[in-house]
Amino acid sequence: MLSTLSRAATRRPLTVIGLWAAFLLLGFGLGTGVFADLSDDVPDVPGTESDLADDYLSGVDPTGESVTAVVAGEPVSDAALRAQVERTVAEVRRIAGVADVPDPYTTPGLTARDGQALVIPVTFQGGLSDEAEEEATDSAVETIKRIDAPDVHVSGGELLGRQLGERAQEDVKNAELISLPVVLALLLVVFGGLRAAALPLVIAVSGIAGAFLGLFAFSQVTDISVYAIQVTTMLGLGLAVDYALLMLVRFREERRHSESTEDLVEAVHRTVDAAGRTVLFSGLTVAVSLTGLLVFPSVFLRSMGLAVAAVVVVDMLAAVTLLPALLTRFGGRIRPSKARSETEEGRVFARLARFAQRRRIAVLVTVVPALLLLALPVTGMRIAIGDARQLPSSTEARQLYDTVDAHFPKGTGVSPVIVVLKPGTDSATADRIRALVPNAESRALPGGNTVVELQPPGSVDGTAATGLVERVRDVRGDEPVEVTGVAARLVDFRAMLADRAPWAALTVLAGIFALLFAFTGSVLIPLRTIATTLLSLGAALGVVVWVFQDGHGAGLLGAEGLGALSLTAPPLIVSIAFGLAMDYELFILARMREARQRTGDDHEAVVTGLRRSGRVVTCAALLLAVVFGAFMTGGFSPILQIGLGLTLAVLIDATVVRMLLVPATMALLGRRAWWAPKPLRRVHDRFGLREASAAEPTVTTKA
Repeated sequence: MLSTLSRAATRRPLTVIGLWAAFLLLGFGLGTGVFADLSDDVPDVPGTESDLADDYLSGVDPTGESVTAVVAGEPVSDAALRAQVERTVAEVRRIAGVADVPDPYTTPGLTARDGQALVIPVTFQGGLSDEAEEEATDSAVETIKRIDAPDVHVSGGELLGRQLGERAQEDVKNAELISLPVVLALLLVVFGGLRAAALPLVIAVSGIAGAFLGLFAFSQVTDISVYAIQVTTMLGLGLAVDYALLMLVRFREERRHSESTEDLVEAVHRTVDAAGRTVLFSGLTVAVSLTGLLVFPSVFLRSMGLAVAAVVVVDMLAAVTLLPALLTRFGGRIRPSKARSETEEGRVFARLARFAQRRRIAVLVTVVPALLLLALPVTGMRIAIGDARQLPSSTEARQLYDTVDAHFPKGTGVSPVIVVLKPGTDSATADRIRALVPNAESRALPGGNTVVELQPPGSVDGTAATGLVERVRDVRGDEPVEVTGVAARLVDFRAMLADRAPWAALTVLAGIFALLFAFTGSVLIPLRTIATTLLSLGAALGVVVWVFQDGHGAGLLGAEGLGALSLTAPPLIVSIAFGLAMDYELFILARMREARQRTGDDHEAVVTGLRRSGRVVTCAALLLAVVFGAFMTGGFSPILQIGLGLTLAVLIDATVVRMLLVPATMALLGRRAWWAPKPLRRVHDRFGLREASAAEPTVTTKA
């Protein structure tokens, strides 16, 4: 397949380049439409009690979405301000689609005790079309914003999703402006020439276009989370650079023997046959790692898994089709790498490998406990939906939250636990449920339904709120009572993770094992790889918990300790980082296999593998860290958590694990590392894929 693709790309390079140019236009034209339709609704899990109850309420409750405004900065008792607010409330009530706007001066709880702020909640009618609701929301916001006060902020409901979408688009743009020049500068250092350095950026732009187009396609059939934009774009950019770097290093190596145009084309073919197989397997391992997300019934996790997998496929295809076409047209202007003797090329990595082999026991008893120590905070990890403190201080939702928090009692505005009492509910049970909190509010709905709103103390997803959900479910017994609301969705999401996580892990590990076996023909190397990768992954996740949950050093990243991680962060960090770690493992294993097939020396093959791949792996990890770091400048806490987790996982894996643990464990296993039972050996001999041998025994990444 790879040979077919490479020959097609080299026979019709302009056609291939033209097709990819059309793809780019489509991605940056049509694909960017996804920014207008993003959701902040992450914890919904279809089929759970909270989801079913919410759907039921949507059908029987005449009220719809709502937004909240806060006015602050001067005494609300000021006659001029009061006249403005009352006039504004009257105008908003007259807007088509608005169901209710209480008077903040006569409604208890809407005016701050310090007299410096007031809240204006606006509830819209149920059953509005998306267009009608958007028009009503925009009219209400425009009217409220005309109030002449120092601080006027409006957010919530459908408006919050739009605000987050606009912020996400701005963050992606800024991250690209930061990362692309830095990546180009680093590639110039690696390759020593602008032509070679620019090609990975072309592939990276293709990855970004693929991210936008993939997300837009999925947005037509399911909700796309605001988190998906940054995550898929950062991966589309980072992996594209990784794959292009590996291919270009190999091409410059093959170029040593290419003097004519025909030789150049053959060099491209050899590059795809050799490094292209590694790219193919790397892409497959990342995609397989993401299949674990498909095991979860959460729409968010499934859509993230599919979207990121689609981006990986785009990057992989660009590396094995677009890049060969570009090399065919412009590769003659790229200088080949200089041949270096074994004593010169990769000396630092060879020394590290020999040291780890000689001191394998010392390396293991030092590195493994250190990584386990870093992973220790994971044992106390908590996940939560979070509140507006996750957002940058410049966002409208965060400013509204901070203003309310400064002037109103703690817990003001916290979403209640919503209990639906269906017809036939015993009155005594209903009374016991209302008695769980003081001042429970009830309202009757059509069809004999009653909604009871229980206001929990503390945060919307704190232990008090989730505990209240569990108490209601204990009290109701077999009565037709359902619980929903933000806290209930969190309880159901956690239960879903606990129930499906073992199956997700089994799916991923089995898939990774099968791919690594197909690549190496060994059953012990996949087991060693999985074990060492879990160590680096655990260490990275432990640091994320220590920083963002416990608050140690979070301020240095523009965040704060929130007492829990965003529920989006752990599953995405684990699945994506696991796949990225496999990238570097395959880069190294490919070189090890070449050396082993050529010399038959297991010990020296490890040294040669690291000697020849160490610089590529290090450069690739550094480039990915730059990309992830650029996306962390947006200040959105879930993205900060994911970015830091992936950055640490990549750097730890590419340095400590691949440069020390890999040679130490390979030395410990010796020839047994490549062992497989005879039946599996026969399977691999027949169906396994192999890395093509290098034309030369040395390679360098610097001209």
